[in-house]
Amino acid sequence: MTNPFLLEIGVEEMPAKYIDEAREELRAKLEQWLNDHRLSYGQAHAFSTPRRLSVIIEELAEEQENMVEEARGPALSIAKNNEGDWTKAAIGFARGQGVDVSDLVEKETEQGTYVFAQKEKKGQSTANLLSNAVALLTTLTFPKSMRWGSERLRYVRPIRWIAAMYGEAVIPYEVAGVQSGRQIEGHRFLGNTVVLDHVHDYEQGLLREHVLVDPEVRKEAIRDQLNMLEEEKDWSIEKDEDLLEEVNNLVEYPTVLNGTFDERFLTLPADVLITTMREHQRYFAVRDNEQNILPFFVTVRNGDHRHLENVQKGNEKVLRARLSDAVFFYQEDQRRSLEHFLEKLDHIVEHESIGSLGDKRKRTAGIARKLALRAGFHEQEVSDGTRAAHLLKFDQSSHMVDEFPELQGIMGADYALKLGEKETVASAIKEHYLPRFNGDDLPSSDVSALVSMADKWDTIVTSFAIGLKPTGSQDPYGLRRQAAAIVQMVDHYDFPVSFEEMLSVVIQEVEEAGFSVNVSEVFTDVSDFFSLRLKALLSERGIAYDVINAVLFKPYGRLDTLLERAVFLQDMYDSSEMKEVAEALGRVNNIAKKVDAPNVSAPEPEVFEKDEETKLYHHYEELKEDFSDLLEKKEITKAWEKLVALVPVIHHYFDCIMVMSDNSRLRENRLNQMAHLSMELNRFARFQELVL
Repeated sequence: MTNPFLLEIGVEEMPAKYIDEAREELRAKLEQWLNDHRLSYGQAHAFSTPRRLSVIIEELAEEQENMVEEARGPALSIAKNNEGDWTKAAIGFARGQGVDVSDLVEKETEQGTYVFAQKEKKGQSTANLLSNAVALLTTLTFPKSMRWGSERLRYVRPIRWIAAMYGEAVIPYEVAGVQSGRQIEGHRFLGNTVVLDHVHDYEQGLLREHVLVDPEVRKEAIRDQLNMLEEEKDWSIEKDEDLLEEVNNLVEYPTVLNGTFDERFLTLPADVLITTMREHQRYFAVRDNEQNILPFFVTVRNGDHRHLENVQKGNEKVLRARLSDAVFFYQEDQRRSLEHFLEKLDHIVEHESIGSLGDKRKRTAGIARKLALRAGFHEQEVSDGTRAAHLLKFDQSSHMVDEFPELQGIMGADYALKLGEKETVASAIKEHYLPRFNGDDLPSSDVSALVSMADKWDTIVTSFAIGLKPTGSQDPYGLRRQAAAIVQMVDHYDFPVSFEEMLSVVIQEVEEAGFSVNVSEVFTDVSDFFSLRLKALLSERGIAYDVINAVLFKPYGRLDTLLERAVFLQDMYDSSEMKEVAEALGRVNNIAKKVDAPNVSAPEPEVFEKDEETKLYHHYEELKEDFSDLLEKKEITKAWEKLVALVPVIHHYFDCIMVMSDNSRLRENRLNQMAHLSMELNRFARFQELVL
């Protein structure tokens, strides 16, 4: 027999951004608890609204599965004597386990043959166990929690009800003075208390009281209403998915409505209008068929269709005040010169030990210029990138960004164009914050990516220079995210500058700006820091740990080719060709370890004693001639083919040549040959690291 199990906790309205993770955490913890307690079940359905988190477990068994417990006793040689009779040791072990000595069984183990006692443990009743499952509610984690009244429990919001039912029966439990029961609350204003006779009544019972408890059903209802409004009005509503997700977690019974605002506000840039509506009011912007912003907005009410006109007027009033502020600040900013904005940056402190935003833009401009020159950018690109970096944060001193921080970069681009800057420069100012998180959009051009990298490089190196290194889970300045962003951009744009050269450029610029920098220490610390980011990025891409170890070693060289080589090796991982190449090249690398590589001399062909040495040397010379160039151009397949061609030559060499010859001159020359060949091979990977 089976029954469904319902667990719901009702609280005061939670922050929208907490809900999804908390709902999934509750579902995962409950499923793990059931598995740990040997309780079989069907599907697990997780639900949430601003006032509740809940899970329904379908087809939950009425009792635990029976289990056979096994205890190991003495070795067979001790448990039985030479005549095959049980010894006192075996009899005592059986008595201690509560079984008859005749029920002991013999089993082979890695340590030899032992006797075991097997006891069947009968499963307990599910109803008697479920109170411990209800206790999982108090283990949920939230970004911020609170205490209320005289309660010692910290929770996301005050707890108002708990429902815990197994079929028709209530599972008793108490949390923060609230007893579990079969009562749950409907919509705060439109609904009444729901008394559940059975778990199966849950969704329909709440729907009658104006609660759509399934978040996916609720989101689809919002989407359908938005689509209907679009068709009715011939509009194009900006259905921002993040905003839709947030709005979905703000309502229990969604009703879409629209409003209007004065056309004079259309003089504001579209980004300002959209951001103001989205970030401050949770409104969806409206466009016409030509994608022009219209003087309308769409929002979602937590309620039904009654008195919508009053709700509309209230929303219009609030938005009017917001947009009036935006117009005022925008017009005030238009009266300022570029020099005014830049001068004010000198008085905005980035960090007391790092300096002002004015100092940062100067360093970033220097970094951007030097990186652009090393990357071989055209003169105009170098000029545009340097100019954009010079203006990078100037909108931070504007009234608009001070009032609406979400518009940083957006206002910088708008003001730059109005002040006569080029489109390329304006775009770089707008996009230098990208990517802000994993999966975010990348800058749209080489120049924008250059400026973004320069900004992030400066933040990382200046932070390390003053000792602000991420520790454990603490990374208040987002250095891990910024390092990952640099790697993403280098990879996407095939940025042709090695990691070591980029880091040296930045450290030099920071040092010239007056920082007291321990160059060697900062270089090592930042390199190690990036190593962890590269490992994480490669792991996310499904690269095996040994492939990561094979490509990720100092010096890293160009990061884009490093990532490309890792992906190639992973694709080849299980092939017979990979095994052959790894075996042959690994032999070279293992012998090369015997040489002090930094001081190794070039092999001398005139010392070669056998043809196999000469043949391998010729292949090495051919490899050295264009191997680096192929890797730089990311022609990985062609580079790999050269390695494949080396395999039979290497095997034949080792079949005929004793590297560790008794002749010291031959031995040294052969080791030098191995060391130089190994250095070329390592441009692709350290094949001895692969576990195939």
